[in-house]
Amino acid sequence: MTVELMATAEHAPHREEFAALYAQVQQFYAHQMRILDADADTDADADADADDAAADAVEERWAATFTEDAVVELPLLPAPLRARAGLTHYARAAADRRRRAGSRLHHWVGMLDVRPRPDGTLHTRCSALAHATPPGATSKVLYVCVMEDVLVRTHGTWRTAHRRITRDDLA
Repeated sequence: MTVELMATAEHAPHREEFAALYAQVQQFYAHQMRILDADADTDADADADADDAAADAVEERWAATFTEDAVVELPLLPAPLRARAGLTHYARAAADRRRRAGSRLHHWVGMLDVRPRPDGTLHTRCSALAHATPPGATSKVLYVCVMEDVLVRTHGTWRTAHRRITRDDLA
């Protein structure tokens, strides 16, 4: 049996560059999801007036992880969300519904696939879980999703230009 090694010393820098890029994308998603999770943590700890101001700041910070002209396709919406203003409005409405329900929502992203494109964009695909924890109760997975993004680099930071989310239970 003959084994051919595909990796050679001349390809090592490419692997190292990709490993660094992959780590950047993982950090981007960790940051983006932690912003949403911080909203849940803020809700539990803040008084009403401070809570509203903190929630607005959280939703604006989350929307800022997208490009100004971003498009987000979500399974239950009749049309895609467009631009940061649309994302901020949607995030605020979702946070208000969650606050009324009294649950804390948290996100997990994994099984990340990153595909660099010649134009400098990144096409990513990953699994995403959203789980809720009602006060005094056990966490429950709400959604199992596939998240497909086009990431672009603007001002030295990765941002989402296009996102499509599909839910397993609706596929």
